[in-house]
Amino acid sequence: MSLPHAILTALLEKPSSGLELTRRFDRSIGYFWSSTHQQIYRELGKLEQAGRIRALPAAVPARGQKKEYEVLPAGREELAAWVALPEDPRPVRDPLLLRMRAAAVVGAAGMGPELRRHLTLHERQLAEYREIEERNFTPAPTTDEDRLRYLVLRGGIDLETFWIGWLTRAIADLDG
Repeated sequence: MSLPHAILTALLEKPSSGLELTRRFDRSIGYFWSSTHQQIYRELGKLEQAGRIRALPAAVPARGQKKEYEVLPAGREELAAWVALPEDPRPVRDPLLLRMRAAAVVGAAGMGPELRRHLTLHERQLAEYREIEERNFTPAPTTDEDRLRYLVLRGGIDLETFWIGWLTRAIADLDG
């Protein structure tokens, strides 16, 4: 997935200013595709220059007014073409796993507390996902759009559940 496609997706869901878009990223897409605010603003400029989005005309022109963007037909076509492309799964690239492999060579001092810290972070993230699930997807989704959004959330819930189980076992194994 690329940042331009994430931005096009978010803007198709709701035309937004750059600031609104960065806030929405922090609360939704950012859970599985993170980006800095500077990257988002830079990409908005590129998408506008490429003719995939445009700034909506302001009702009353004012200096310093924030631009609100919408997706143009070329942007929708680009996103639809990207969605239809095949893509292979990517290998896991997690610094904690690499640090554990390194600890096997240089010693595991400090790994226990770090694993416990990660466990706490994953438990918090799971609780946040469960809250979103309860708030936004109870009762169960009825439209294809909502079912797809829920499946993304469900993927996050399942990943956090995996990490919690794996970390719990790793801590128990290291504690011996």
